[in-house]
Amino acid sequence: MFQGMRYVYEVYKEMSFSRAAKNLYISQPSLSTAVKKVEDRIGFPIFDRSTSPIQLTELGREYIRAAETILDVENGFRSYVDDLSGMRNGSLTIGATNLFVSYFLPPLLARFIQKYPLIRIDLVEGTTAALAEKLVSGELDILADYTIPDKEGFGRAFLFQERLLLAVPENFSCNDKVKNYAFTPAAVKKDVHLTSRVPPVSLEFFREEPFLLLHQGNDTRQRAEKLCQNSRFFPNIRLELEQQITAYHLTSSGMGISFVSDKLIKQMPEDPGVIFYKLDPKVSVREAAFYYRRNRYMSRSVSEFLNLLH
Repeated sequence: MFQGMRYVYEVYKEMSFSRAAKNLYISQPSLSTAVKKVEDRIGFPIFDRSTSPIQLTELGREYIRAAETILDVENGFRSYVDDLSGMRNGSLTIGATNLFVSYFLPPLLARFIQKYPLIRIDLVEGTTAALAEKLVSGELDILADYTIPDKEGFGRAFLFQERLLLAVPENFSCNDKVKNYAFTPAAVKKDVHLTSRVPPVSLEFFREEPFLLLHQGNDTRQRAEKLCQNSRFFPNIRLELEQQITAYHLTSSGMGISFVSDKLIKQMPEDPGVIFYKLDPKVSVREAAFYYRRNRYMSRSVSEFLNLLH
């Protein structure tokens, strides 16, 4: 019964029999047969196979809700058993975007591993939307991000606060109009932009320039569009990208203007080819956090990891 349920759930996650079969390391005909057996047992189809991609039927949606409840119970019990071992075994699965995995999580992970070397850590990279779904389904214990699409039912542990800055190629002529607002990468590392001496700039001065934005659905993209909207223009988008670090490197090559985290800039070598500007703090200031499911058992490995934040 439970094996068939896991097969159905994998098809649901992928909305594809072929991709699910690949993930499960079985053939597609075998997976189709296993799912059909489940459907025959309950007497109704779980998937509508007439659409592309396939979709859940009304009963299928109820089946998935029940499956997630069962998987939550199973995962919670497994975590409870692991806790009885006194952190001598167990696991911790963390989801995060590439930015977090590359620059912000390594110090925390190193401290945790040093303290609990027997706990297995799995890192899952992806987009915010995809990772949020994995958190809901129980595939992740915690998710590091700025926000998640639906915060209801989730707890939150504060990680850090940061500001988005406007990064502009040094050779763009628009810089001549706003010299009093500009500052260097070295100034970012000294937190000069956090003082009242540096005022926020209006994006009105940059409206004719090309922008490098992240893809839709990303928190940085949403804030960038809001800042442009507040200056009453829609940006001329030269490129849409997956990663903030890629946008910054392209800015340093003179390709266009990007929105980058001050915490990221502090991790990077100083680039004299980029000039920075402070943005409206009501939009540019944001908090990063670890999100977790409130209604499921919190294992000791999760609680000990979150305790590192204090």
